[in-house]
This record gives sequence, C-alpha cells and structure tokens, in this order.
Amino acid sequence: MEKIISDQSRFSKLSLKIIASLSFCIWFGSCFNNQQKLTVNPLFSDGMVLQRDTLATIWGKSVVNQSINITASWGENFVIESDSAGNWFTKLQTPIAGGPHSIIIKANKEMVEVNDIMVGEVWIASGQSNMAMPLKGWPPKDPIDNSEVEISNAKYPDIRMFNVEKFYSAKPHSNLKGNWKKALPQSVGDFSATAYFFSRSLHQKLNIPIGIIHTSWGGTPAEAWTSVSKLKEIGLFSEITDIYDKNASEDDVYNWFNNFKSVKVPKQKNAKDKLKQKYKDIQFLDENLSLEKFNDQNWEKVTLPGRFDNLLSSFDGAVWLRKQIFIDDISDDYTLFLGYVDDMDKTYINGNFIGGLSGLGVAHTERVYNVPKEYLKNGINIIAIRAIDTGGPGYIEGPMKLYNNSGKTISISGEWRCEPIAELYDKNYFIYEIDTDFSNRVSYIKLNPWLPSSLFNGMINPIIPYTMRGAIWYQGEANVGRAEQYEILFPSMIEDWRDKWEAEFPFYYVQIAPFRYHKDPAYQVSQNLRDAQRKTLKLANTGMVVTMDIGNFDNIHPSNKKDVGEGLASYALKNDYNQDSIALEPKLKSVEKDNSKIKIQFTNTGSGLINLSDRGNEFEIAGSENVLLEAKVKVFKDYILVYSDSVKDPRLVRYAWSDTPIATLFNSDSLPSSSFRISLE
Repeated sequence: MEKIISDQSRFSKLSLKIIASLSFCIWFGSCFNNQQKLTVNPLFSDGMVLQRDTLATIWGKSVVNQSINITASWGENFVIESDSAGNWFTKLQTPIAGGPHSIIIKANKEMVEVNDIMVGEVWIASGQSNMAMPLKGWPPKDPIDNSEVEISNAKYPDIRMFNVEKFYSAKPHSNLKGNWKKALPQSVGDFSATAYFFSRSLHQKLNIPIGIIHTSWGGTPAEAWTSVSKLKEIGLFSEITDIYDKNASEDDVYNWFNNFKSVKVPKQKNAKDKLKQKYKDIQFLDENLSLEKFNDQNWEKVTLPGRFDNLLSSFDGAVWLRKQIFIDDISDDYTLFLGYVDDMDKTYINGNFIGGLSGLGVAHTERVYNVPKEYLKNGINIIAIRAIDTGGPGYIEGPMKLYNNSGKTISISGEWRCEPIAELYDKNYFIYEIDTDFSNRVSYIKLNPWLPSSLFNGMINPIIPYTMRGAIWYQGEANVGRAEQYEILFPSMIEDWRDKWEAEFPFYYVQIAPFRYHKDPAYQVSQNLRDAQRKTLKLANTGMVVTMDIGNFDNIHPSNKKDVGEGLASYALKNDYNQDSIALEPKLKSVEKDNSKIKIQFTNTGSGLINLSDRGNEFEIAGSENVLLEAKVKVFKDYILVYSDSVKDPRLVRYAWSDTPIATLFNSDSLPSSSFRISLE
C-alpha cells in the first residue's frame, strides 16, 4: 500500500511538472501569437480601386521593426520596415488605368494578398442624408427617380464603392470597417445615389474604372466632419473641443450624478409605443417653477429661438424656461406660437397649463396653444416652459409670438431665463435641486454623431491619406439657421481636409435645395445658408451644383439625384479631365451700379442668360432706405440689369431669397443660377 501511494505521489509530481511545462508552452505560444499580425488597412482589400499613374499610399500593421515585402502584379517590388509601434507605411507607383491587378504583402511567414484591383480614378463622397440616400431610396416617403430601372440597368463592374461603416469618436481613430462592392444589380441599390450617378458619368465619359469611398451620416452638421485642430484655429465650438482635452473619467462622472435622486428613462414596449403618457406624467419635483411668483433672477440667460441646452456641456435632459411679457389688452383670447420644441414641452402662463406635447417623435410638430383671456392680466405676465431634450441639440425654433384675433402681436423672442432641472445620463434622469451649484459638475463628453469633430475622428481620419483625385459633398441642411457661422466653417472644413491630405484636391459640392423649413412664410432661413455655400466658391478648385430647380418644398430629400450626381461630375470632367464642352451653372462674377440700375455679370452663360419671367418674379431691389421692391430685369448674354422706376439709388439686390423660391434665371444650357443677396455701398 505504501509503495502504491509512493508511486502515485511520484506520478503526481511528474504530472505537475508536465502540466507546468505545457502551461508555459501554451502561455509562451499565446504571447507569441498575440503579437501584432500582418494587416493592411481595410481600404486595401479585394475589389479595390487605386488612383492611377501616381504614388499611391498604402499602410498597415505588423510585428515591430519587421521587414515587409510588397509586390504588385504590374512590376513594383520593394522592401520596407515597420516602426517601433508596428506601423508600416509606403507609397506604391501605380500604372495607367486598367486591371485587374493584385498586390502581395509578406512579412516573415505571414502573407496578405489583395486581388481584383482596378486602377482608375478615386473620389471621396461625404455629407449628410442627401449623400447617404441609397439608389434604392428610402421608400415610400423618400424615393429615388426611376430607382428600379436604374438598379436593373447597373452593369458596371469597374465602378466600385467602399461604404465606410458609421462610427464616431472623441479622438482621431485609425481603424475602419467596410468593403468594396461593384455596381451590379445585386449590390448597387445600397450605393449612395448621388455618388453612383457621379461615378457612372465619369466612367461613361472616361472609360476607366472609378472608385468611390463613401463616408456620410444623415442629419449631421459640418462641424462634426471638421478636426478639433481646425475648429480651435477658427475659434468655433470651443465649449466642446476644450472638453475633449479634459474629459472626466467615468468614476468622476458617476460621483457627480450620485449626489442626486433619479428616475428611470421611460422604456418603450415596442416601436409603436411613443411613451406619450409616461413622459407627460414624469415628475422632477419642479411643479412650482411655472408659478408667477417664483423668483428666477438667479437663473442663467439664453436667447430664444435658439439652443437651451448649452448652459452645461454635453447636457441632455429637462430645463425650465421663463420670460416676463407685458400685455395691455386682455379683452380677447390669445394664441401662443412657439414653433418647434426639441423634443417635448409643458407650457404655462401665470401658472396655468395651456398645452404641451410629450412622447417620442413630436420635435418637429409646431406648438400652437390657445390662451384664454382669463389666464392673463394687464401688465406683467409670466410664460414658463418645461422642455425635455432627449439627445442631440435641444432648441426652440421659432418664430415665437403671442397674438389675438384683433391683430395684436407680441414677440416673445429674445432673452429668457433658464435653469437645468434634470439631466439625462445612463438611462436615468438625475434630478437637480433649484439653484444647484454646477461649478463642481465635471466636464464630460456624451458622444454622438452631431458633436464637433466626432465624424472627422471616426470616418475621415481612418481614410487619410488614401490617394484619391478629389471629394464630392452634399450637406448643409443640418446647419440651416447658422449661416453666418457656416460661412466660416464650411470653407475651413475644406481647407482642413486638404491640409490633412497635404493636397489641394478638387472639392465639388451641392447647394441645398429649396424646402419649406417652416410653415410660417414670414420665417425664412435656408436662403442664408445657400448664400454661405455660394460664397465658398471663393476657394480655389471648388464647384457648386445648384439645385434651385429640383427641390421638393415638402421633402428635404429631392428624388432627382441623377441631375445632382451628373452635375458634380460635370465639374470634375471640365476642370480635372479637360472635357471643355461640358456645361456648368451660371456663376456670379461681378456686381456694379450702372446709373440707377445694378449690373450683375456671370460666367458659364453658354449662348446667353434666360429669365423665365412667366414663372414669377424672384428679383427684388432696395435703395438707401432698405425697402425692398419688386424689380425689373433686362437680360443680356452674360449679364443682367436689375432696376425699379421707384429706386433711383439702388443699394441692394436679391434673387430667389426665400426657403421656397421658384428658379427663373438660367443659362442657355438650362442650368439654374444660385440665389443671391448683394449689398452695394
């Protein structure tokens, strides 16, 4: 018995040694296997398109300080070495247009092979929903003209698109996901419609492969596509970009919110459950804030219409808004018009509830509430609004006014008092006490694709410095209402991309189309954004497709993407591929006074300008008194004279200056002029 025990003991010790040795081997092998494998950026994958006849960048990762051999089927072969972090980067001489080709990348015993490579012209396509909108459309509300026919006829294997998977980040990101697809019926429906028609036009004219790197996200503003360094340089969005540098840890954020009581965010049972009643009943211990007698003088000030969520960084949640108004006639009921409240509201006058919309999906519904005269008094009255913003920008988009049937109108725009009362974080509303001291609130970023630089970091930085010819862009709707800012931001974004690619590449973009942004005809905003886009043409190597003639006043997504894509291609064909016969839109060249008339000269007029006055008169003129009058127009080959018999000293002229203008000014190629507003000293 003792012998058996002794043998078992020796066996156990031997087993332990073997197990320990095996464990070490497994651990060692695991460590070895966990070293960085040879990889290449996903842009360099089967079916890719390389920019022709140039030094094209190619990059990836490997084991640190490792020799990497790159062989291209067209005859290029060389060896490079990865750096101390395992990154490798080189430039590869590409041949003339053609293919298919292959590239083999080797490092030690590892190999990456990329096949079916075409060499041709590569463009980046970016922007918001009108660029993202696929060839199959978003039926039934958002169709693409002739979509089914276009998809079935798409037999262009040499047109290829790489759709960059959506991703946003607080820091510049290097990884991306996506793959190359050919323009064939089984796949082209998911192509950006605008980018498809652009690439098809180039392919048909040049008869070479075309590659599109499509990176867009619906509803996003231009600042999201601009780097932090550029935003800091131009002095915009510092309240966000500063936080990127000092973003609090999760523990610090938790410690702040742990000081306050909370209620759970209402949860949907299904997609049809809009949580109307749950949000209507949600309590933040704030009922007395609607009362007339409440003292709000210590609250911060905000200007409405406008944002109400930017008193605190990255704030989503509930705020109270209060304003004093003076009424000297209460003989009749009034109507309160707030415009749009993002997202929900409860609205009171002198502590009396007069209306509100709660639940999901009501942000774009106008608030029009009846105010019984019994709720009012002669003199000072208090309007109080509890607004809940569930994510993204929180704002009221006016005009904001109080009016009665007798024609009396009181503007309630301007300065309001504002107090955050509940903050949305991690699926809870944390309830703030009145006059909470926010000086100790931590700075943190609640990431979303609308944040400044978030999409540059996540969807542009990973594709830099892929070698390409240029970029096309369709965006601007998300910046409507901020035209003055956009006039600085948009050209800065273009310069930013060019700086990052270290190339003055062509950048062609689409002017936003006419659309009824507000039901109130007195509140017009998008023409200012269109003019900011027009002014961006001062940048060299740019071009703008005018969509004045294809807009849908009731749909922000025009269905005619063919003319848009082909219009973008026209700029590329003429400016970059020497197709001199291509027609472009008339472009404003100069403005001067000609006695009592204003002379406006254009380029790209073809055989002459045309004013289709039977459609209506979109021209206005004003003198030193700044009173706008309907103008007369005389049309010549490359200029027009705008005047009025009632204006002897004209100082201002504008054309198609509204959200929903009718295009009347064209060149002989039936291409429309942009809207414009011009002041003369």
